[in-house]
Amino acid sequence: MTITQRQQAIVDEFKALPDWEDRYKRIIEYGRELPAMDPAHQIDKNKVKGCQSTVWLHAALQDGRVALQGDSDAMIVRGLIALLLKVYGGATPAEVIATPPDFINETGLGSHLSQTRANGLAAMVKQIKMYAAVFAAMQKAG
Repeated sequence: MTITQRQQAIVDEFKALPDWEDRYKRIIEYGRELPAMDPAHQIDKNKVKGCQSTVWLHAALQDGRVALQGDSDAMIVRGLIALLLKVYGGATPAEVIATPPDFINETGLGSHLSQTRANGLAAMVKQIKMYAAVFAAMQKAG
């Protein structure tokens, strides 16, 4: 499944929910379902700057694809991390770099998050894309 297809699945899922209370509940469920992050990766180097909550993102290049782990001390933020990992995890660095997170606006998340959460979400996307850019450069260098 491509990043675009995964984004469309999220958009379809959220559009099927009747209201924003149910959508927030689903985001929290995603956070609860997020696999535990390896504590060895919960270090300052992996903290995302620009988030009000504490957010960790770790990435590795495995078989030419971006493997992501993330965690937060806030449940709704864990859910947002889970959505980003669902969208970008397992994609090639080039796909991650080339594909904007359209699902954020298409689901209405962009306009329904507080300003601080929206800024944090943007910071997480930026961090994931920076990881992908580094991996793409590593692949190019051989």
